[in-house]
Amino acid sequence: MNFLLRVVVNACAIWVAAWILPGVAIEGNQVVEDQTGTIAATIVAYLVVGLIFGLANAFIKPILSFVSAPVTCLTLGLFSIVINAVILALTSWLSGFTPFEFTIDSFFPSAIIAAVIVSIVSALLGWLVPERSTERD
Repeated sequence: MNFLLRVVVNACAIWVAAWILPGVAIEGNQVVEDQTGTIAATIVAYLVVGLIFGLANAFIKPILSFVSAPVTCLTLGLFSIVINAVILALTSWLSGFTPFEFTIDSFFPSAIIAAVIVSIVSALLGWLVPERSTERD
């Protein structure tokens, strides 16, 4: 259940970034839109992109963070914004293989600003997601 909540948080964060920035957009699939309607197709598109973003964060971001640890230390943590932008660019590339396409116009400034927005919104919405307890009731 926690994973599904994280996917919804990621989808909301990407939605806010796409809403604020003109260089970030998600395009849905016409077939899905015809079958489910415009609103449902948009929600499904954001959830699919949120899932891709969550999987990239879970599997690729730790490797990038480990490899770039010296640069992150030298920049006092600011390089983590670049790592988040790389993960967003990777999500944009991976979404090209799905019916829903997440596009970012350019790495700088669109991906960098989108990474900041996604980080802030994810942190704010992350407070609403309950912590995973270590023991079961």
